[in-house]
Amino acid sequence: MTQKPICSIIIRAYNEEKYIRRLLVGLSEQTIKNVQIILVDSGSTDRTIDETKDFSVEVVNIEPHEFTFGHSLNVGIERAKADLVVMASAHVFPVYPDWLETLLAPFSDKNVALTYGMQRGAETSHFSEQQIFQTWYPEHSVLQQPFPFCNNANAAIRRSLWLIHPYNENLPGLEDLAWAKWAQDNGSSIHYIAEAEVVHVHNESTAGIFNRYRREGMAFKQIYPEEKFTRRDLFKLFIHNVLSDGREAIKAKRYFSTIGKIIRFRWLQFSGTYYGYKQSGPLTWQLKKAFYYPGNTVQQKSRVRKVQPIQYN
Repeated sequence: MTQKPICSIIIRAYNEEKYIRRLLVGLSEQTIKNVQIILVDSGSTDRTIDETKDFSVEVVNIEPHEFTFGHSLNVGIERAKADLVVMASAHVFPVYPDWLETLLAPFSDKNVALTYGMQRGAETSHFSEQQIFQTWYPEHSVLQQPFPFCNNANAAIRRSLWLIHPYNENLPGLEDLAWAKWAQDNGSSIHYIAEAEVVHVHNESTAGIFNRYRREGMAFKQIYPEEKFTRRDLFKLFIHNVLSDGREAIKAKRYFSTIGKIIRFRWLQFSGTYYGYKQSGPLTWQLKKAFYYPGNTVQQKSRVRKVQPIQYN
């Protein structure tokens, strides 16, 4: 590559042979072509690396014992040549060919430190996870977001700010939240871009769901050491979300096929959070609302886009 890339795309992967090719195909279909793609692999034992052979991908290897979410990102961004860095999970794929274009557009404002885009579940995703995605990622963009929520499965940052403040390599998760908090605390802004949409495939086991939320609870505690997640929070949020998901399942005519899975998922979510998150003060209401509470019960009007989605085989 002789020309400086418009952006560098960092993909973290471990045994992602089922999904990585679909992401790379989606990247090849983008309106922005001059990009650098860096795959940070933490010891895959399947065909993940082989699946990248047909694409222009720089592979960086780290040992499995070296992995943390922050460390793998730092290793990848260290190799980045562009001023703007995009993060994408290996098991996401963009819906539209202007995904990168819309995700990067706000950086024309020098005060923007971070953007992140919409995520939707796949057909195989847990029903409750689909409800979480709809809560966290609304149908319409939010510029100058007032709180430091984001998600590095589909996000972009300025590399110049990363040079000042790399990702925290000691957190077991939520390295994105910690970085976003730092950026906002230092006067930069965060934009949510609904049009930058990806499908996020999460087909976790029971243990995987519990451990993900336990890990994030532990990280949340480190970022906000004064906060707490009590047993009362556990049961209140469990009941609240099961009832909300149940109502949505009834609307979707999927109640009887999903209610057991809803109960299991939500219990794993909040019990995992409870066991990972022990503190001495009340959980911040704004963040609690952003992370855990279902969105507005009034149905949001769906966006209508003139851009045709990418056709995947």
